[in-house]
Amino acid sequence: MGFPAVRLRRLRRTAAIRRLFDAPPPPPSKFVWPVFVVAGEGRREPIPSMPGQSRLSVDELVRDLEPVVAQGVGGVLLFGQAEGARDAGGSGAWDERGVVQRAVPALKRAYPELVVMTDVCLCAYTSHGHCGPLDARGEIDNDAAIGLLSRVAVSHAAAGADVVAPSAMMDGQVATIRSALDENALDQTLLMAYSTKFASSLYGPFRDAENSAPSAGDRKGYQASAANPRAALRESDFDEAEGADLLMVKPALFYLDVLAELRARTDLPVAAYNVSGEYSMLIAAAERGWGDLHAMARESLMALDRAGADLLLSYWAPRYRELFGG
Repeated sequence: MGFPAVRLRRLRRTAAIRRLFDAPPPPPSKFVWPVFVVAGEGRREPIPSMPGQSRLSVDELVRDLEPVVAQGVGGVLLFGQAEGARDAGGSGAWDERGVVQRAVPALKRAYPELVVMTDVCLCAYTSHGHCGPLDARGEIDNDAAIGLLSRVAVSHAAAGADVVAPSAMMDGQVATIRSALDENALDQTLLMAYSTKFASSLYGPFRDAENSAPSAGDRKGYQASAANPRAALRESDFDEAEGADLLMVKPALFYLDVLAELRARTDLPVAAYNVSGEYSMLIAAAERGWGDLHAMARESLMALDRAGADLLLSYWAPRYRELFGG
């Protein structure tokens, strides 16, 4: 039976009728705000390629989080960078006096119920901008890198981080970090793996914000190929086997098929990282009059939720009420 007996438009004729049947938006508790924290006090450095986002000193971040926490946003993901000279191994990343190591306890004191996550990587701390030390051929020494990454993770967890999130895409990093946490009596710390992370063209604004672009070469030798999703999903399989508590797909919007596939093949929570390029392109389109910003942001976030994301790591998180009300 079809038209005219069946009229599907009846189910969407008015806003009130549509509300009866539409899926609810993802709640604020599913959102995590990625933030860039820098040394010093009273520092607020707007990021031109990411309108609405800034590099913040710890005191400024504590202040900015008050309305974010009031909206019910579930957590933050901290990104730090070297405070002084960078070296080949990125030793500033595990300095117990580093900006992330200082930010974590400050945020936990100010907002005890906020979940504090930390990015575990070396690229913003190494002199060459890669995610681990280089060998004699100029390639990343994988096995040396995972030892250093475990030191970073332990320093963050010891500072009080609820979740450490290794993003370097080194083989064996999850198992090595899990063992290091356990050996240091930090076995209750959650480990969120950037498990299916692509060598994407969408990271440009982030690298501006974090000053983490490699000085030579690229990261295609260790991040997953955008043209090989099967291999990318295999990375998540291995990270789960190595002890990850949460998995991630990054970027998110261009990889909804991968996100849905990962959701179908694991019982672990799955995070979607709504990356800088995905955020900034919507703002750029709206500024040119090519779309309504709020409507585009809402639609993009609901797509991630619909594809199966349990957590939404998104720069839209501080604007939850503006986008969804409540």
